[in-house]
Amino acid sequence: MTAQSTANSKTLVVHYSAHGHTRRVAETITRALGADAFVLAPADAYSEPDLDYNDPRSRVSREHVDHSLRHVELVQDTPEGFADYDVVLVGYPIWWGEASWVMNDFVKHNDFTGKTVIPFCTSFSSPVGTSARDLAALSGTGDWRPGTRLEANTDAAGVRRWLDRLGVEA
Repeated sequence: MTAQSTANSKTLVVHYSAHGHTRRVAETITRALGADAFVLAPADAYSEPDLDYNDPRSRVSREHVDHSLRHVELVQDTPEGFADYDVVLVGYPIWWGEASWVMNDFVKHNDFTGKTVIPFCTSFSSPVGTSARDLAALSGTGDWRPGTRLEANTDAAGVRRWLDRLGVEA
């Protein structure tokens, strides 16, 4: 993707954030690009105890082990005017080397045909792995770019450098 190809594009930043790290990065991207934002909200929100991956009884731990529990219904899975966007940045935390399964309903219920999709994840230690490819396969449509892992504590300057390397601009 070149800067020229994104300069006149309508851009959307979609994200789910469990602890606020992905939200902070997504908000920085949204401001830097003058993009629209859409926050994914589970209908049954995750509490802090639900997110305790060290507790085998926590919700995410049970969902990790039993994939049948991973259906996470969203309050809204399609942003208004989604068909009008050309570029969609998709942000998520990494859970056990995978994209947070909160992303699945969003990816499955939207048509990315004709859109450039730029996945990014946040983590303190886990790599992006195959998370972006897995989401692209789940979607089946769109021009999905390779995923990028940003440190969970990446500052605004680091996010802007990443956007510059991608050639994505407002």
